Amino acid sequence: MNAERNLGSQPIATLLEQLTLTPNSLVEASTEQLTHKMVSRATRGRRLTDNTKGKIVRALNAATGKQFTAAELFNY
Repeated sequence: MNAERNLGSQPIATLLEQLTLTPNSLVEASTEQLTHKMVSRATRGRRLTDNTKGKIVRALNAATGKQFTAAELFNY
């Protein structure tokens, strides 16, 4: 399988900007093994595993107190 890995800017990048959150905000809010590199890859549009997407969704929900879904944050 040779799927495209770079998928362009993702909705999560715009959302973080609107909420004035930084990648560090998500890493600090996460109770899991979430790294700055994972968040950076998510915003740049690198294809992530479902596990990593889940960690980012849960960290964003913890940081904002809202309930976002992976479908709202990623367009693939």
